[in-house]
Amino acid sequence: MPHLLQDLLILILPAYALLDNQGITILNYWPVTVGLVAGLIMGDMHTAMVIAGTFQLMSLGVAGLGGASVPDYGLATIVGIYLAARTGAGIGTAVAVGLPVGLLAIQFDVVIKLANNFIAHKAQEYAHKKEFNKMRMINWLGPLFFTMKDFIPMVIIITVGPSAVSAVLNVIPKWVTNGLTIAGGMLPVVGIGMLMHYMPTKKYIWAILAGFVFAAYLKLPVFGVAILGLAAAIIIFQQGMAKANKKNAAVAEGVDDSEEGDDYDE
Repeated sequence: MPHLLQDLLILILPAYALLDNQGITILNYWPVTVGLVAGLIMGDMHTAMVIAGTFQLMSLGVAGLGGASVPDYGLATIVGIYLAARTGAGIGTAVAVGLPVGLLAIQFDVVIKLANNFIAHKAQEYAHKKEFNKMRMINWLGPLFFTMKDFIPMVIIITVGPSAVSAVLNVIPKWVTNGLTIAGGMLPVVGIGMLMHYMPTKKYIWAILAGFVFAAYLKLPVFGVAILGLAAAIIIFQQGMAKANKKNAAVAEGVDDSEEGDDYDE
């Protein structure tokens, strides 16, 4: 694929995925989904999916609830894949370079949400005046501003990013790039740690240990471990449903048979 076409498609991808994630959700904005498309565009699917999987692990346990601004891991994924394909940088370096861009998007997100607050009030004012055409027109600014959050950084990355990153990588010492590679490999642990923090880890520590043994010592593929995890989850769910039905039956008969709370009361 010509570089010009690749640049155009990779420029549009984060803006479209961001809007898609807020609307009909065909593509979504998960790192693994946008990473798949970015890999097809850049022609390096293996590197793309490794980078996307790394950022997906980092994003586990992170959610923008209640209007909170969180790192834009989708944008970081696209930036990392683009730079890895254009500069030949290692996966760890691409992840380490893409992550700050995703963190910078937090600041853009805050600014855009403040701007959209004024747009919402202006649209409400038009609605009260029954000027519905003006209301519809100004409401289009909201999605447009949200696309700018990712569009502007991608323009900068595409225009000056590859050459700048290549120049930097050529002059910095080897031990620095090795450090970036190691750091890029360690970053997914942060996402896993955050996810485990919100899970009933103490109660199901046996499952974590069993999964580690299967993967690390018995060399079972990840998909095989996932199937075993699914089987264990089904058994636990069935046991929980049986316990809940028993409790409901006891309550219906007027018997107080309360047991321990749910998994998240730790």
